Amino acid sequence: MSAIKETIDIARRPEDVFSYVTDPSHLPEWQASAVSVRQVDDAPLAVGSRVVVTRRVGRREIPMTMQVDELEAPRSWHMHGIDGPVRGDVTGTIEPLGDGERSRLTLSLDFEAHGIGKLLVPLVVRSNVRKEMPRNEERLKALLEGSAT
Repeated sequence: MSAIKETIDIARRPEDVFSYVTDPSHLPEWQASAVSVRQVDDAPLAVGSRVVVTRRVGRREIPMTMQVDELEAPRSWHMHGIDGPVRGDVTGTIEPLGDGERSRLTLSLDFEAHGIGKLLVPLVVRSNVRKEMPRNEERLKALLEGSAT
């Protein structure tokens, strides 16, 4: 199956957007299914870093470990899941717009399924993500532009 991709324009510089979206501690602020995040080590986020993201999937909270594969400030990043039945593969890109005071953020998410995940991904996960991603990007835009309610 193909990746789920969403794009949004944000009235903030690429450096500001990149700094916020690649700070794992902010995930629960703008991603509806993210309950909590814990970085595995205390070092600054870098290629090879791992974070455990606990997500609400239906009535359950499921921890998932993600590893950073690429981190090219302020343009792009890539992370992939390394455990659990549903492993996300996330790529983010940020393009400067106009005079560089605005940004275009594109998030691309695909999944690798293992065990029960082979049933969950096509039946539940992809549908939920298709609904959640646009709302997450709108929430992110509101937070970064200072209009969050």
